[in-house]
Amino acid sequence: MRELFTADAGPALINITLLAILFIVALAIARLRSLFAIVMLSGVYSLISATWYIAVDAVDVGYTEAAVGAGMSTAVLLGAMLLTARTAKPDKPFKRIGPFLICGATAVMLIYATVDLPGLGDPSSPANTGPGMTYVHINWYDTAVPNVVTSVLASYRSFDTMGETVVVFVAGLAVAMLLGFGERSLAETLRKTKKRRGKGKEGDVS
Repeated sequence: MRELFTADAGPALINITLLAILFIVALAIARLRSLFAIVMLSGVYSLISATWYIAVDAVDVGYTEAAVGAGMSTAVLLGAMLLTARTAKPDKPFKRIGPFLICGATAVMLIYATVDLPGLGDPSSPANTGPGMTYVHINWYDTAVPNVVTSVLASYRSFDTMGETVVVFVAGLAVAMLLGFGERSLAETLRKTKKRRGKGKEGDVS
């Protein structure tokens, strides 16, 4: 709490603000029943998460969250929403007890696990005194790239990054092929089937 009253209070306030926005958006997603609004807020949640990751210097995770979470996942969910109802069915109150207990237990375990973690930006943490400092010292001489995260992703673990990119691309391509496009899309096929059934019923009545 002392950090909030010092000259370096800016980053702490930014982190608290972003986490508060995430909490509010999560509550709104849990309370809404409109699937379109839920999908849009999910994209907003991912975008704010990416902003927070970048604010805490996790640039690689932030870029991935922005591309996959806010971009690709939102597009896929919007396409899948065409095959379902636009409004979620109301849940019974007793059915919410189980998920609530599971989320509560998970939150308690995560909080318990963070007790032994070093503070944010602690220079004496294992990550900063071990491999992290090694990359900082040899990064410029090996790659001539000023950003250490970029050099790690594009040079030291480039094959791993390429594999992740291929996996995400293939997953998106598979979902797009399943949903289809234009006149051949599954949603359009279902709509044509409903229209034919409706015309058939009208013909039977007449």
